[in-house]
Amino acid sequence: MAKRFDDKVVVITGGTEGIGLTTAKAFAAEGAHVYITGRRRDRLDDAVEEIGDGAVGVQGDVSNLADLDRLYAQIGGDHGRVDVVFANAGVSESAPVGGIDEDHFDRVFGINVKGTVFTVQKALPLMSAGGAVVLAGSGAGSKGFADLSIYSATKAAIRSFARTWTTDLKSLGVRVNVVSPGMVLTPAMQTYLQNNEGAEQWMLQTIPFGRLAQTEEIAKAVLFLASDESSFVGGEELLVDGGFVAV
Repeated sequence: MAKRFDDKVVVITGGTEGIGLTTAKAFAAEGAHVYITGRRRDRLDDAVEEIGDGAVGVQGDVSNLADLDRLYAQIGGDHGRVDVVFANAGVSESAPVGGIDEDHFDRVFGINVKGTVFTVQKALPLMSAGGAVVLAGSGAGSKGFADLSIYSATKAAIRSFARTWTTDLKSLGVRVNVVSPGMVLTPAMQTYLQNNEGAEQWMLQTIPFGRLAQTEEIAKAVLFLASDESSFVGGEELLVDGGFVAV
């Protein structure tokens, strides 16, 4: 029986752990040729082994344009096309407004905003009608959490990109949408909860569903937005947060 992404070429940045890795596994299980990126060679190799199904890891930093050029040069040589981009790489760091320094600003905007812009831009010469771009947003882009002004601003920018790029890319036939998770039980989140007493209790009380999301739940949303099942969906933000932003 045919799978949803048979022979499709899928690019996932930040694919070595958490949501990116789980999503890469889901695409591979649906028949895709999966390319993931990551900055650490050892973790990248481990992730490729976990994904299996011929997955390819290309080491690089999305804020480094030469690394992105190398990624797409390899994909172009291997397949000559890209069908799906999941611009997932990102970093979350906190700082009160009075404590924001230039390094914090440049690092978070460099990875989350610059990295997203050029991950998508440099894929376009390999994309054609029917292609899909999914951007990694966050419920933080719609909320006002203390100490997260820079991170939240990057995610609000990503939400805006989905709107403008839907207009920009309509002639190419490439759809752009955002998946915005809330609080997800990733390895990074587990470390955060271990180091911040009371944080988990606050989250469980705040999320209407009363629990954190599993990475598999976010992956399902990404695959939906990348598939023909969402063929008339564009410029949208799909919140996968247990009702946190809406309620």
